[in-house]
Amino acid sequence: MPRPAATDGQPKPKRNRVSGRKPGMKLIRIWVPDPDAPGFAEEAARQAALLRGSPDEEEALDFIETAGDWSDD
Repeated sequence: MPRPAATDGQPKPKRNRVSGRKPGMKLIRIWVPDPDAPGFAEEAARQAALLRGSPDEEEALDFIETAGDWSDD
């Protein structure tokens, strides 16, 4: 169910910034590769092939696994 529109007169982006601000948190914006862009899959495959079998492969996979673990355990 949609949320009713706020009536505080502030634009939605400003309301989101204000409500999202918490102690110890900071809003950042970054540019990331678009997986729908032409050539993205080919470039990802090329980079994966460069890493496959190299001594750095295990370290990279450990980093990816750790970065993806957002649990509080």
